[in-house]
Amino acid sequence: MNKKYDEFMPTKNLSKSALDLIIRKSRVHLYKPIQIAEILLHHRTEKGWDLNDLQSYRNISKRWRDEVSMLLVGRRSTSSQKYQDNVFEANAMPPELLAQLGVINKKNKGLVEAYIYKALEARLSSVRDVENYIKKSTADSFSLKELVAIFQTTPGLRRSIDKMYEILVYALFSTIVRALRAQITLEIGNKDEEILKDFERFIKMVLGVDSKQTKLILPAALYRVGVTNAADRGLDIWANFGPAIQVKHLTLTPELVEDIADNLTADHIVIVCLDSEREAIETLLKQVGWSDRIQGIITINDLDDWYKLCLSKKYRATLGSKLLADVEREFDAEFPSSKEIEPFMFKRGYDKIVLPPDWQVQI
Repeated sequence: MNKKYDEFMPTKNLSKSALDLIIRKSRVHLYKPIQIAEILLHHRTEKGWDLNDLQSYRNISKRWRDEVSMLLVGRRSTSSQKYQDNVFEANAMPPELLAQLGVINKKNKGLVEAYIYKALEARLSSVRDVENYIKKSTADSFSLKELVAIFQTTPGLRRSIDKMYEILVYALFSTIVRALRAQITLEIGNKDEEILKDFERFIKMVLGVDSKQTKLILPAALYRVGVTNAADRGLDIWANFGPAIQVKHLTLTPELVEDIADNLTADHIVIVCLDSEREAIETLLKQVGWSDRIQGIITINDLDDWYKLCLSKKYRATLGSKLLADVEREFDAEFPSSKEIEPFMFKRGYDKIVLPPDWQVQI
């Protein structure tokens, strides 16, 4: 190693190990690492910052992070304040370890900052590879299992594979439901004119009908709960025709089933899971007395079969093109593919910083 790094970067550096763990656990947006980088930047370039004084930067650093994340990944963190503050806990990056990084970073002119943003750059490069695969795919070339395999084999994307599953499920279900032209009907069964008159404003504002027109027909539709949600539990997709849809790619434990049950009020639930998990899930649902609420269990092989059918010559003109367009749209909404990272690295001077052997980026 270059001698100028020997004093400040011992091989077993606890602060770097903590930083690496945070980076590995982060989704592609790297919100927490970005927050750490921005704290280190202000500590390096401005006087008066004491990294051991957590309260001096706990809240303002969120604004610093959001400004950069909006520029580089197009969105800001929407996680709870408690989850965001976890970055400073003892098992993450407590002030004493952050202060160690601050010494290294300041004496090496932004090296830790560069390390973090080069990790982000590597993540974004992985996202662009997937984006290119999706955008270039045709009905003949697209493969659900091949796309999933990219996430499974790319270290920087593994933490976000649950979101890719959600996208694939949502795009497929929405495409088929639209093609079926499924409809739902809302009708007020109580014809009592008095109650219809007394609650006329409620009926109009909440139910979308009125006392004269007491029946409403709507197209069936599905909705994703939201993008970039940190928690892998609860509701992923909901439908205006009844069922809630939970997409699982991890082992479903009794604790997680109960947690999901506590957070879902839907009477009909559809679970999407790995084929190897189906039998275990069915057994587990019986154990917790939840079987009656399950409308169906769909496996990845089921999804693959339906994708192939939509993309077959029989349906590609009516279903296939719309399905691929939905996958692309949802992927763009979920995953960043920043064009700003390169000029950002140049402006900050990070492109000129050569990382020593112990600080090579691992995504």
